[in-house]
Amino acid sequence: MWLDELFLKYSYKLSSAEEDAAISNIQSISNFDCARKTFGPHCRNTFLINRRGLRTPGTAIIEHEAEKAPSAAHLLVTAAQLQQTEVCDGTKTVLLLAGELLRQAENLLIMGLHPSEIRSGYEMACLKALDELETLSITTLPTPLTLPTLTDALKPTLATKQFGSENILAALVAEAALSVMPTREKGFCVDDIRVVKIVGCNLSGSKVVRGMVFGWDSDGTIQHATAAKVAVFTCALDIAQTDTVLIKNVDKTTRGKEEHLAKIIKDIAASGIKVIIASSSVSDLALQYLNSHSIAVLKVPSKFELRRVCRVVNATPVERIGTPTPEEVGWVDVYETVDFDGHRVTVLRQLVERRLF
Repeated sequence: MWLDELFLKYSYKLSSAEEDAAISNIQSISNFDCARKTFGPHCRNTFLINRRGLRTPGTAIIEHEAEKAPSAAHLLVTAAQLQQTEVCDGTKTVLLLAGELLRQAENLLIMGLHPSEIRSGYEMACLKALDELETLSITTLPTPLTLPTLTDALKPTLATKQFGSENILAALVAEAALSVMPTREKGFCVDDIRVVKIVGCNLSGSKVVRGMVFGWDSDGTIQHATAAKVAVFTCALDIAQTDTVLIKNVDKTTRGKEEHLAKIIKDIAASGIKVIIASSSVSDLALQYLNSHSIAVLKVPSKFELRRVCRVVNATPVERIGTPTPEEVGWVDVYETVDFDGHRVTVLRQLVERRLF
């Protein structure tokens, strides 16, 4: 030791290469501290500006910029990505918690502890923390889940996102989740719950509808149907093919087209179908015949929404114009167009659970 004091200055210190690498890795995550402002009762949304002037949310740019950082930052980014994949929330919590543990480890390294000793201490602390978490639970959720217990469990999580509205949102989310909850919890599909925003309405007017809601009015004059068979068409509701004929009388050609389309609509009505959902265009002539046979018409241009409505009514899309087979026909308990604060929306409601899928 006296040789070190003899040849080195007072401000110098001796450290191994392993300790220097560990400390440099820990210092590389110092930029993650900017995410602290997003926590607490007076939290703020954080936007970072990178060297190219791009403004993105804090977690997104941290994960992107950390790809070029040392190995410690890579591990934290991987942990945050896994958290986002499995839970879809809590990525900043993972970054802050892991970063604080590494900062505390830096102090232990400066004190002279070996990295293997610090790792052993953290592993023991992890086991102790898991044991303590089992004793901290105030209540447990019953099996099967009920609406009051699930609502109480959702309130703390929703309060971190929408403080003050957690009571309303928790009841809505719990009711929606229980309405589509399968027998096996692992078979739960998040896509079964959709949110429809209506301009002019408020949060207190929100409610859960078992079925589907579309933010536009029906195309035809029929606005209501109950216990109705549903046909889903992906083709245009018009004459499918045209013929080349010698025109001698224009009225005769028009009459032949009208008769052909009228026969198709009549056959569809004779099969008991009361609701038609079309993803393509509906001609005025076809709409007139559909109204005369009291068949409701709804256009759904999005292919994704069309897939969801097929799941709701348990129907198979038909690619031809004509009478669908019994296997292709779906069912809806209530089809109606209602008014929400001056906005007309179309609702397909299922009253029986077994008909939802």
